[in-house]
Amino acid sequence: MSGASGAPYGITIVQSLLSQGFTVHLLVTEAGWRVLKEEQGWDATRRPATLEEHFGGYPGKLKHHPMSDIGAGIASGSFRTEGMVIVPCSMGTLAAVANGLSDNLLERAADVMLKEARPLLLVPRETPLHAVHLENMLKLTQLGARLIPAMPAFYHGPQSLQDMVNFMAGKVLDAMRVEHELYRRWGATEDETT
Repeated sequence: MSGASGAPYGITIVQSLLSQGFTVHLLVTEAGWRVLKEEQGWDATRRPATLEEHFGGYPGKLKHHPMSDIGAGIASGSFRTEGMVIVPCSMGTLAAVANGLSDNLLERAADVMLKEARPLLLVPRETPLHAVHLENMLKLTQLGARLIPAMPAFYHGPQSLQDMVNFMAGKVLDAMRVEHELYRRWGATEDETT
């Protein structure tokens, strides 16, 4: 999670993966912690306890890595993962990944995904976009990353803000080929969510 608005998207994705028994390696930038505080009221001064409060009790396993731990397993191509999602993704993080910068563990792990040709998904949250944003997005897609901009839809009949968050989280899980029941798909009846 980096420092763009949209913390609920990341939270919902992590909780969905943990609820299905996945091991999730969580990275939160300093700006990401600020967003969690501002948008969700999370206490960034008690990080381990705060993460346990919101992500504990699921069948899956959460492994939180400090951003400065450049020697963490996920910084190596020999470490096996099924992919990586940066959600929300700031334009600064997107630019760093697009240009091969690895100043922290999140950027290094993303670079590993690209060099190992593993799934890398970015959920940028910015508007309006200028030419540099668009050039960096194009560069990333040409490198094999997938971009899933935070653009909620309305065809599924959202009744709440959480319904809109669930739609975006579901689109990310779809791109990861992870089953979920977060939203009603187009053409499905009300009781068919998958």
